[in-house]
Amino acid sequence: MGLRELRMDAMLTQQQLGEAVLVGQSAVAHWEAGTQRPLKKYHPLLAKALHCSLETLEQALEETVSRC
Repeated sequence: MGLRELRMDAMLTQQQLGEAVLVGQSAVAHWEAGTQRPLKKYHPLLAKALHCSLETLEQALEETVSRC
């Protein structure tokens, strides 16, 4: 399960997730595409917004990057 799937499971748009972690929608789109990774400082906010553990988030980010 990649970052996009976590976001969709949380029923959030890219815009809503971006607002939750104080970044723009385009940053979320880059993260989901695997062209950029979120800085570590955003990981706790992402995990909270996505209702998952930091470990699950890290696995999702690794899966997203490995698809590229």
